[in-house]
Amino acid sequence: MCDSTGLNMEDLVDVKTGGGRQEPKIEEFKSKLIRLQQVKADLQEEILEKKLLRECLQKEFAALETEAYQLELTHQENKNLMQKLQFQCEESERRSLRMKFENQLVQLIGQHKLLYSTIKESQEKN
Repeated sequence: MCDSTGLNMEDLVDVKTGGGRQEPKIEEFKSKLIRLQQVKADLQEEILEKKLLRECLQKEFAALETEAYQLELTHQENKNLMQKLQFQCEESERRSLRMKFENQLVQLIGQHKLLYSTIKESQEKN
């Protein structure tokens, strides 16, 4: 069985030479143990880096969620403000039209009075 370190389990247990079994030398074990410990340390460091990266990404994600929520609130407030302003514009336009109509009505009443008084004078002369 071979792992990512390039070491076989058999290498750790048996050293085969010419068909017989020979006890592995202590120096070989020490060397292999040191390599395994280094691989373990490297993997632990990589795991730590991945955890730190995950925490950083989680914080960034939370900040982006908060910003998105705030932007949504701002958007809703702007939408409400736009509706109010639109209503005020429509109301102002109606008021303007009403004043124009009232002015025309006043002019028409004035013309009607003038015409009436002219007709009345004309009838009085006759």
